[in-house]
Amino acid sequence: MDRPSLTTVAIVGLGTMGTGIAEVLARAGREVIGIDTSGEAARQAVLSLEAATARAVERERITEQERQDILARFRTYPDLQAAADAELVIEVVPESYELKHQVFHALDDIVKPTAILATGTNALSVTRLAADSAHPERVVGLHFFNPAPAMKLVEVVSCVLTSPDAVDAVTQLAEELDKEPIAVGDRPGFVADGLLFGYLNQAAAMYEAKYATREDIDAAMKLGCGLPMGPLALLDLIGIDTARTVLDAMYAESRDRLHAPAPILGQLTQAGLTGRKAGRGFYSYESLGSPTVVPDAETPAEGAQSGAPRSVNAVGVAGSGTMASGIAEVFAKAGYAVVLTARSEEKAETAKARIAKSLDRSVKKGRLSQEDRDATLARITPAGSLDALAEVDLAVEAVAEDLTVKQQLFATLDKVCKPGAVLATTTSSLPVVACARATSRPQDVIGMHFFNPAPAMKLVEVVRTVLTGDDVHATVREVCGKIRKHPVDCGDRAGFIVNALLFPYLNNAIKMVEEHYATLDDIDTAMKLGGGYPMGPFELLDVVGLDVSLAIEQVLHKEFRDPGLAPAPLLEHLVAAGCLGRKSGRGFREYARR
Repeated sequence: MDRPSLTTVAIVGLGTMGTGIAEVLARAGREVIGIDTSGEAARQAVLSLEAATARAVERERITEQERQDILARFRTYPDLQAAADAELVIEVVPESYELKHQVFHALDDIVKPTAILATGTNALSVTRLAADSAHPERVVGLHFFNPAPAMKLVEVVSCVLTSPDAVDAVTQLAEELDKEPIAVGDRPGFVADGLLFGYLNQAAAMYEAKYATREDIDAAMKLGCGLPMGPLALLDLIGIDTARTVLDAMYAESRDRLHAPAPILGQLTQAGLTGRKAGRGFYSYESLGSPTVVPDAETPAEGAQSGAPRSVNAVGVAGSGTMASGIAEVFAKAGYAVVLTARSEEKAETAKARIAKSLDRSVKKGRLSQEDRDATLARITPAGSLDALAEVDLAVEAVAEDLTVKQQLFATLDKVCKPGAVLATTTSSLPVVACARATSRPQDVIGMHFFNPAPAMKLVEVVRTVLTGDDVHATVREVCGKIRKHPVDCGDRAGFIVNALLFPYLNNAIKMVEEHYATLDDIDTAMKLGGGYPMGPFELLDVVGLDVSLAIEQVLHKEFRDPGLAPAPLLEHLVAAGCLGRKSGRGFREYARR
């Protein structure tokens, strides 16, 4: 039987990442040489492997004998001379070019000529490290993701000096480790971090501008995009100093203002508030390295609100599309009497029939009883005129995303709805205040941005304008609680929280493809496996619709006037060609016609 390739691997740097990579390699049958000048780091690495393998035995994933074999394959040393017999050396020392250069320079005189030298950097130039090495052809990037035992993605980074044989060898190793390797070129951040860190930077800037609280920013991205962590909590996990280093490197190459580190990242770093490892960053933690968040001066007080809510018993929904139907279903399920209005009785009845089908699916799946289904449907009254909203306490518009259409509708609601009724718009990109100004009571107008599908998505962005009354804001917050949605507060500016952070990330993914840096499939894979996203950016763009995505990008660019927010030309070209995503059968990918 052929021996596996790269059987002896040295890991230089036994921090969290180095220890995780060592565990992956030892479990896969490799002889692992752990090297760290800190005896304590070496001891902690051994303890970590012992604990991880003990858990695996307890869960019956490996036998005790297999555990002992794994532990025997991992040895630690304080000096680089221990790497002399390694076929592959992976350095994962801190993100300092000088430190990494010292390691590579020393290894040149220690390792055998056929050994491959890999850097675990995600921000520094692999090309520069290779050029300063005695044998640049054997230098590659091998970027694992944290925690290495759990994360499937490995970015294999080559530069113009790298030998194809070296790339092939480490790619084969990654596959044998049951990882998903993707080949990328040498630029800061590579694929996953190149997209992720721009998004994290924008979130930090949003918080710094006091546009939204840290809790609301994180909740919005978790609930609105299905992400495992909010951006500010993720920055604390990564390390705010590390994030700033990555962004500095990205900005030095791109000169894109979206990559210029938000000043707060530098301020927190200089204050030593670098995240979980320091016990404090954007959040405060129970102890150094603890994942447990504890209350601090910024933690919102329970039940704090600036006004007394108005009473809401009856709700009106204007619109007959998918979103309007979903919102009407949500309110009716929560016990509210709902008037569902459309441009005709027929359209309103069709919308109610759509709700009936949705409720029937819930009954079939055991999520709703037949009695609750019937009661919910009985609470919905379809109507073919806005006049039917005369007695509602809250009117929610969910019509086409066209400002003129919405302004006309709000002008009508102003005449039809009783004094004291709250008027809400579900717009995702248009100025709420423009809708408010179409009425004689702008203090009663607010944004309630539901997410699609409304019955399933828990998030509602509550958008206050400079004219919105405190009691109106309190009313909508209270209503969100009664319909079991999570409200997040934000001001009236383009994109609110979710779209303002999501769409620049999607736009940057398109730019990567335009620049031929990576393929659609590799980018989607990188963000799902490396970033924990439920969908890759191109999968999501095709679902959202390229025309909708372009419109949001245009609104963001117009409001913030940042060149980095200009829609990618490829997106504009696809929309002009009628390639709108799944709904048209073709977007970034092709789909079977239904």
